[in-house]
Amino acid sequence: MSDYTIKNLKEIKDAAAEHGVKGLESRFARDHMDSEHLGVTYFRYSPGFRTPFGHRHREQEEAYLVVSGSGQIRLGDEIVDLRQWDLVRVAPETVRAFEAGSDGLELIAIGSDRPEGGDGEMLNDFWKD
Repeated sequence: MSDYTIKNLKEIKDAAAEHGVKGLESRFARDHMDSEHLGVTYFRYSPGFRTPFGHRHREQEEAYLVVSGSGQIRLGDEIVDLRQWDLVRVAPETVRAFEAGSDGLELIAIGSDRPEGGDGEMLNDFWKD
């Protein structure tokens, strides 16, 4: 393994587009970084887009950095407003989902080690009106 890796996030395949999700762009860099401990993902939510599911982890703690736009994050039963440069740390077991504001929302997600095969659990219908 090299002492460093440089990868442009926008050159990584858009997983949301591959799964037919409209209004969301997601580029998962973990497999492209040659890192033993880090995962980094780029998310771009179209204006007003709400994640159609929530998710949580068994072990992996995550942090989310808002790089542009605004919106909200639902953390369990709490909804919190987000603005540019907000940094949110989320414990593994906390269910989370995002909704973009009127200008859209761009996030960088940073994750730690995870068990082989991942440890995420999706929860459909997590954020309803």
